[in-house]
Amino acid sequence: MLTIQRDMSPRNGSCVAEVSSVRSLSSDDVSGTKNNKKKSCWARATDPAHRRGRRIQLLQMLVLPFIPILALIVQTANTLHDILIYRQEVSDIETQVTIATDLGKVVTRMQLERSEVAFFIYTNGNTLRRSNLTQRFAITDQALHNMTMWPLVSVPRDETEAYDVVNKEAFQARLNDFRQKISSEESSITEVMAWYTSVNAAMLDHLTNQIKETDNSGVWRYLIAFKNLLRSIESLGIASVYGINYFGRGILMSENYVSYVRHETLGRDLLNGSLTYVPSLKAFYAELTRTMTDYGRIKSRREEILRNRKREPSVEDAIAYFDSMATYVDELRKLQRELRHMIREYVNSTLQDASNKEVAGIAIVVLVLVISPIIIVLVRNAVATIQMYAANLAQKARELKREKRKSDTLLFQMLPTSVAQQLKQTQQVPAEYYEAVTVYFSDIVGFTEIAAENTPLEVVTFLNSIYKLFDARIECYDVYKVETIGDSYMVASGLPVRNGKSDKHVSEIATMALDLLAASTVFQVPKRPGERLQIRSGAHTGPVVAGIVGTKMPRYCLFGDTVNTASRMESTGEALRIHISLEMKKALDAVGGFRIEHRGLVDVKGKGLMDTYWLECKDGGIARAAELDLPYFFEDVRPVFMRRLREEGTL
Repeated sequence: MLTIQRDMSPRNGSCVAEVSSVRSLSSDDVSGTKNNKKKSCWARATDPAHRRGRRIQLLQMLVLPFIPILALIVQTANTLHDILIYRQEVSDIETQVTIATDLGKVVTRMQLERSEVAFFIYTNGNTLRRSNLTQRFAITDQALHNMTMWPLVSVPRDETEAYDVVNKEAFQARLNDFRQKISSEESSITEVMAWYTSVNAAMLDHLTNQIKETDNSGVWRYLIAFKNLLRSIESLGIASVYGINYFGRGILMSENYVSYVRHETLGRDLLNGSLTYVPSLKAFYAELTRTMTDYGRIKSRREEILRNRKREPSVEDAIAYFDSMATYVDELRKLQRELRHMIREYVNSTLQDASNKEVAGIAIVVLVLVISPIIIVLVRNAVATIQMYAANLAQKARELKREKRKSDTLLFQMLPTSVAQQLKQTQQVPAEYYEAVTVYFSDIVGFTEIAAENTPLEVVTFLNSIYKLFDARIECYDVYKVETIGDSYMVASGLPVRNGKSDKHVSEIATMALDLLAASTVFQVPKRPGERLQIRSGAHTGPVVAGIVGTKMPRYCLFGDTVNTASRMESTGEALRIHISLEMKKALDAVGGFRIEHRGLVDVKGKGLMDTYWLECKDGGIARAAELDLPYFFEDVRPVFMRRLREEGTL
């Protein structure tokens, strides 16, 4: 409940004497006041009740489903990018292995050429059963010619230990020059082995370095096995050259023996490593060794060479060892071709899997791009429908709020604001005791005769005009209108908000009574020309109990002897005079500023003889009712229902 202080001065018939009145505001009024404050630009922009706010909300709702769609598109695009990189890596591996296979053919031809050249030197130029040197040189040259891509390899010079990086043509020329110098008398096995081994080592280094072992697929195991198998064949080929030396010369010198053991062991270890990385090759290798007729003799000859006991040189044994090792190396090359086939199948399978993933990713992107507009349209329609319902709901809420404000206003007119709020919250209001309250009663002198002389509508209009004026006047004071019954008008001060500590309720009722008495004289009695309205007033001060009575039409009622005494003061009073009790007189004396006349003892029903007084006036005067703008005030004092009937033509 809010108490508002007002200054009243006699201007244009308004109450301007310094008084105070109690104005009550409901919670809706307060919230409405807050809502009426100027909102910030951002608050208005985000308010769904405004058009701009609805657009922003719609944009937010459209962005919301678009975020996961965009995330899915980005994720799918990244997956496609990874798949493309993956395919490229696998394709590069396929290309690398293809190039390595072509280069491996040249290395193989160089290995065979090295073996036959070494055999030629060790056997002092004997004719080979497998092939002669001219045929072997032609096969090697054909392999070089078939090379589509030649790596820049380092080959040794003739005179020094330095190496040159040469192309295919230069390598072919260097190879032909070396071949011209080969003879059983002039060439040493060390020189031949050094040249061929260095060339093959350079090619194998280039070959193995070009094949990447780290990739996103599982092909690395096959690649490592492929590299190890190439180096194993090279090491076994070098060891076979020293084996031919052993059988052709009868013994291996210490340096050659160490070289044989190193290359033989390295070749076996690399072969076992290849079989370990690709276990499926073990069965294939076992089948190769089982079908080879000379495999047992190869093992026995290897053990004989490892013992390195001096024996008689034998060209036949050298030829037999050469043939068996050549056959064994050829079988290992079959293993190499099988491994190459496995790599090709694995790469093709991986590429096919990558292609399937790429197709699936593209299909997902296309599907998302197709569905996205549909989702956005559906979301937009759903949001538009929700906003339409929300707008209608907001409109209904505003209408409900207006109606609630009206009902609250009506309720606050019927009940005190604090009491009404408490009644709305708890649905019950306990009676309350007030120690000091001033109660005022008034009625119209001769109202029964006036009512008999006029029609009911005229009587209602007459009372409405009087009470409308009275209601307007009491707004200037800290009082509460309790009720009107017929021509009786009841007002109290000091409740429901207490103001009894300073006896303000007494001065408020006294001033109000004088004001209402002055204001009532402006009314003319209907059908009695020249006769003015006369009211009889009475007031009393004392304790009361106030509370809500009833549930259907609850009323705020006052109970106690104070109410009865005030009513008796009015009924025993006189026209155009204000009859007050001794208690009120003492309270006014304490306040000061009022003129009071002693009336004497009056026999009051139910009370006996009481010493009473007349309230005459207030020092300094009050705002006179005659100063009201009567033409404006009485423009239409008839009740609302009567005005409606008049507009409809019923009256």
